[in-house]
Amino acid sequence: MEENLYDVMLNSIEEGLIAVDRDGRVVYVNKAAREILKIGPEVIGSYVTDVIPNTRMHIVLRTRIPEYDQIQYLGDRSIVTTRVPIFSRKGELLGAVAIFRDVSSARRMAEEVTNFRELEAMLMAIIDSTHDAISVADEEGRIVLVNKAYTRLTGLSAKDVIGKPATIDIAEGESMHIKVAKEKRPMRNIHMKVGPGKKDVIVNVDPIFVNGVFKGSVAVIHDTSEIMELHRELEDLKRTVRRMGARYTFDDIVAVSGVMRAAVEQAKRVADTNATVLLRGESGTGKELFAHAIHNASRRKKGPFVSVNCAALPETLLESELFGYEEGAFTGARRGGKRGLLEEADGGTLFLDEIGKMGTNVQSKFLRFLQDREFVRVGGREPTYVDVRIIAATNKDIEELVEKGEFLPDLYYRLNVVPIYIPPLRERPEDIPELVRRIIRKLNQEYGRVVEDITDDALQILINHDWPGNVRELENVVGRSIIAMDVDERVIQAHHVVIPVQRQKERPYLEQLRPLKEMLADYEKRIILEALKRNKGHREKTAKELGISLRSLYYKLKEYGLNV
Repeated sequence: MEENLYDVMLNSIEEGLIAVDRDGRVVYVNKAAREILKIGPEVIGSYVTDVIPNTRMHIVLRTRIPEYDQIQYLGDRSIVTTRVPIFSRKGELLGAVAIFRDVSSARRMAEEVTNFRELEAMLMAIIDSTHDAISVADEEGRIVLVNKAYTRLTGLSAKDVIGKPATIDIAEGESMHIKVAKEKRPMRNIHMKVGPGKKDVIVNVDPIFVNGVFKGSVAVIHDTSEIMELHRELEDLKRTVRRMGARYTFDDIVAVSGVMRAAVEQAKRVADTNATVLLRGESGTGKELFAHAIHNASRRKKGPFVSVNCAALPETLLESELFGYEEGAFTGARRGGKRGLLEEADGGTLFLDEIGKMGTNVQSKFLRFLQDREFVRVGGREPTYVDVRIIAATNKDIEELVEKGEFLPDLYYRLNVVPIYIPPLRERPEDIPELVRRIIRKLNQEYGRVVEDITDDALQILINHDWPGNVRELENVVGRSIIAMDVDERVIQAHHVVIPVQRQKERPYLEQLRPLKEMLADYEKRIILEALKRNKGHREKTAKELGISLRSLYYKLKEYGLNV
């Protein structure tokens, strides 16, 4: 009888009341709380963190410190909450109770909330207006706020990071937010790499104290990668062939589909051996990405990773680049000679891209190196021994090249120890959604945009395409889609996605030659008609897709007599 009386009393008050035991499980919810939280009696026994996503009752249980008159947001509504731990007469923690009221209907509190939101909006506008990237973390080292410059720098939007540990954006280095949370002191001029693009930055982090109590930290992130990129480009101009550290790991490879998972697993198994690997697949499938990942998963990861594109150099130059040369070996040879790429890769990995384009003379000399692990510089006599692992890649039918006599059979057998086939994008459409989202993050950094996601309709257009250019073509289309968006748009829509029509083998408009002006007009007319059809007659979308003004589109419709 007494319990029923208490229940009637608690259900008659306007304030919501929810009680949890010391484990954080809900033991009581009154009628007002069920209405405010839009929950039913079935939540009894559930963890309060599952019932109220942004609750702090579990924190009150842990700290045993009451929290009075705290503003809390539930969707578009606001509540004022008081959370109090409950103790037994012996001082043992029994649980906690929260009493709250929906203040959306209370005029005084509504005005205060409005003022708070206006202040918050003004503060956010100020933070967004700075060119420096800013991130703010709470006392536990979880991200609570980032500005637009942060997204442009890291490629990660607020949706990607807010509520997550401050390590979420770090590619290399230690989280300074978490370090400040532990040591409660500023951190200055910390070098690290952030975001999927692994941008080099310098970070300054300061603790935030309110009334002497530590409440979190604020970081200002400065981009140093631009200067470093200019330096790298200067080095690239000095040499066609690059000596670099492998930047990617297997974590950078999207492998949702079964065929891609199989390729990754095969690459992981061979990575820790010294076996020669032949990566096979169409252009743009990610063969260089696999080469980087294999090197970084091997025992040679601390050694150099040297890459050369065999198609980019003529045969004589490729030979001197690979094997080096002695002083006076040929006209223009550097005084003192020069080390070759094989020597630069000693103790590490040499990646030979487009191996099918290597000339037969260089093939013969490279075969001798694979057999003996030593070579002679161009113009030299003394052999040089190096410890180098070879990873080769080709998009050619190398067996057909062998049959034609364009590729040495013995070299083919030496290279084809562990062949790994990387499937084209059309064979792994399941990978496209994750690939697109990673590309968006990367291009956010490159273009300085704040794109957060892509709609299902837009994604379906990409999934349905054949992708003859593979991942490289996908990145190109996503990049054009982002450029087609307005600056304040955050999500790629279907009308942003334009996939160029592939060149046709037959071109009927060229079968009968006419004056160039007429043919160009006919071709332009056909393009406009196709674009209008694609956009279901929507002129504004059509003009945007064609990259012309709406006024220009109307002029052309009138000029060509297109009453559509």
